[in-house]
Amino acid sequence: MRVVHVHRIGGIGGSERHLLTLLPALAAKGVDVRFVGLDMPGADPFYAELAVPFERLGRPWQLQGAVRRAKPDLVHTHLVHADVYAALSTLTRIVSTKHNPDPFRAGAWRFAERALARRARRTIAISDAVRRFNIEQVGLPAEKIAVVHYGLDALPEPWAANPVLPIPDGAPLLLCVARLAPQKGVDTAIRALMSLPEATLLVLGEGPERGHLDALARGLGVQDRVLMPGRVGDVAALYRRCDVLVHPARWEGFGLAMLEAMLAAKPVVAARAGSAPELVAEGMSGLLFPPDDADALARDVSTVLGNPRMYGTAGLNLARSRFSVARMAHRTRALYESALS
Repeated sequence: MRVVHVHRIGGIGGSERHLLTLLPALAAKGVDVRFVGLDMPGADPFYAELAVPFERLGRPWQLQGAVRRAKPDLVHTHLVHADVYAALSTLTRIVSTKHNPDPFRAGAWRFAERALARRARRTIAISDAVRRFNIEQVGLPAEKIAVVHYGLDALPEPWAANPVLPIPDGAPLLLCVARLAPQKGVDTAIRALMSLPEATLLVLGEGPERGHLDALARGLGVQDRVLMPGRVGDVAALYRRCDVLVHPARWEGFGLAMLEAMLAAKPVVAARAGSAPELVAEGMSGLLFPPDDADALARDVSTVLGNPRMYGTAGLNLARSRFSVARMAHRTRALYESALS
């Protein structure tokens, strides 16, 4: 079985990291995996880590030729741009993965999504939350959509040393791994520091909200306890260093940071939104709070800090049993066989 994956690449985010894990796992299960990238600036780091044969395209209309050269049994697309160009460029059977419940997809674009769905043999949703969104708000046919959760077996490998960070010794360290965008709710985590006077918040990520978040921290007088170094080279070291992961996202397709924290045996305190209830076993591996409720976030952090080892051990066991790479690859291959039949 030969499968060509198609994705627009401009860096390494959640969907790109998923591919870097999934594609070699499929190859290990006997799938002949190829990748075709619709390149944007910043794509080079992705290809440096990619462990399967690939072709890079500078123009999306070159996709038809790339697919013809690969002669696949299936084309597997990821996100909207790949969906569109694959539907226009190939008559090969298509499988499409939906990675997020982005609100724009429930607007006028939903009519285009419905048309694209008719070209796909099967659709993969990365969580039950994404499946419900695609059925209830986008209007995709329920019988075509199967859930295959992301899988991870280990924390990311370091690519550089971390900067020296002024993290106080002995004080609780709250880690938030998120893009600095309104969706991720980092402002809620900053507000929660008002009720956690000893804690430091370390936010790993970049994005358009940095100026707003800096101003918010200064306005609340907590700027000395909010660290935002951007991207760092060894995120695994900081998962191991933190006391708890906070994930205050207002909506979320999956939330790899929650799974990574579980693999580091750390408690997770997350907003009860999107996929979080699927990853966090409430009362066991962490706690869930109402979105935008900074006081509830602070209370839940105080609770898990009372017994972090219990929550962390439960999270590690859950990650290994429900979200392994082998499970993800097995379910994906089974869906390919269903699409081909």
